[in-house]
Amino acid sequence: MAGRFAPRTARQPLPHQAAPAARGTGLSPAARYPAGSSGPADEPPLTRDWTPPGPLDLRLVLSPLRRGPADPTFRMAADGTFWRATRTPEGPGTLRVAARGDRIGAEAWGPGAEWLLAGLPALLGADDDPDAFTPHHRLLAATRHRRPGLRLLRTGLVMESLIPSILEQKVTTDEAYRAWRLLVRRYGTPAPGPTATLGLHVIPDARTWAMIPSWEWHKAGVDAKRSSTIMRAVRVARRLEEASTMPLPEATARLELIPGIGPWTSAETLQRSNGAPDAVTVGDYHLPGIVGHALADNRHATDEEMLALLTPYEGQRHRATRLILLSGRIPERRAPRMTPGNIAAL
Repeated sequence: MAGRFAPRTARQPLPHQAAPAARGTGLSPAARYPAGSSGPADEPPLTRDWTPPGPLDLRLVLSPLRRGPADPTFRMAADGTFWRATRTPEGPGTLRVAARGDRIGAEAWGPGAEWLLAGLPALLGADDDPDAFTPHHRLLAATRHRRPGLRLLRTGLVMESLIPSILEQKVTTDEAYRAWRLLVRRYGTPAPGPTATLGLHVIPDARTWAMIPSWEWHKAGVDAKRSSTIMRAVRVARRLEEASTMPLPEATARLELIPGIGPWTSAETLQRSNGAPDAVTVGDYHLPGIVGHALADNRHATDEEMLALLTPYEGQRHRATRLILLSGRIPERRAPRMTPGNIAAL
C-alpha cells in the first residue's frame, strides 16, 4: 500500500489529464476548503469519465494498493466499485472508481479531489505499455492472454506506499497489516465524502507520523528498527516524494539513501508510486521460489537465480513477476506457517 503534506505545488497535468474533464464548483481547493478541513460529508463530488486505451481490469490494476482485507484506506464495495482515501499535494481526498461499460467513471471528494481526478488515467495504467512485454515462456504467454486487463498503476505518491512497505519488513503480512490498520485509524483522519459506513481513513501527514510516541509503535507491534526507519523517512518526506517523477535508477537511489530502506522496500514502493515495470523485488522470502518454480521447476531458487531467469525480461521484470503470481503456478507449502510475533504483549 504514508504522509504527503500541504502546502505543495501540484504537478502540471498531462495532456490526457485535462482539468475540464472534472466537473464541480470551479473553485480552487484552497477556496473551497479551509485549512485542515476535509469538507462536509454531503458535499457533491467532482466527477470524471475516462475511456481506457484497451482492456482494463480494475481489480487487477488497483489491488496492489490494498494492504490487507481491512485496510482503512481502500475498499471494494459489493457493487464492484473501488474506494481509495489518500493524502494528495492538495490535501485529503477520496476517490470512487467504477467500470461503466467500456468507460471508467470516477467521483472524488475533499481538497484533493481535483488532483485525484487529474491523475485518474495514470492511476489506472494509462502510462503503462503492456505491449512492451514479450513473453519467452509458455506460462507467461498463457497468463498474459487470460489477463488482458492487467496494467501497472502509478499513484504519483511515494510516502503512502513507502510507510506500509517499511512496516512489512521482516514480519508476516498479518503483523504488518495489523500495524498499518491500527496506526492509520488512530492517527489518520476520516476520509472526506460519504465514507462513514465504509470506515475509510486518510493516512497521517508527515508531521503526525513523526509525533507518534514510541509506546504507540510498540502497541501496534512495530519494533524500534522499523519505526526508526519511518521516522527518518518522514523527516525528508518532501525530498522522497520527488522520486515519483524520477527514472527508476535515480528514484531507487533517492529512497535507499535513508538507512533502513533497501532494495526490497524501494522496489515495493516504486512499483506503486512510479508504475515501474522493471522494479523487481529482491530480498523477498517467497518470490524467488515462486519464480524459480514457475520458470525452471526450482522451488528453492535464490535471488541470483531468480534474476537470471528474469534476464530475458529486462525492463519488464516486475510485470513478469506479476504474471507469474497471477498464473496460479505456486509451489505447495511444505513447512508450517511462520508464527506471528507480538511485541505489544511484552
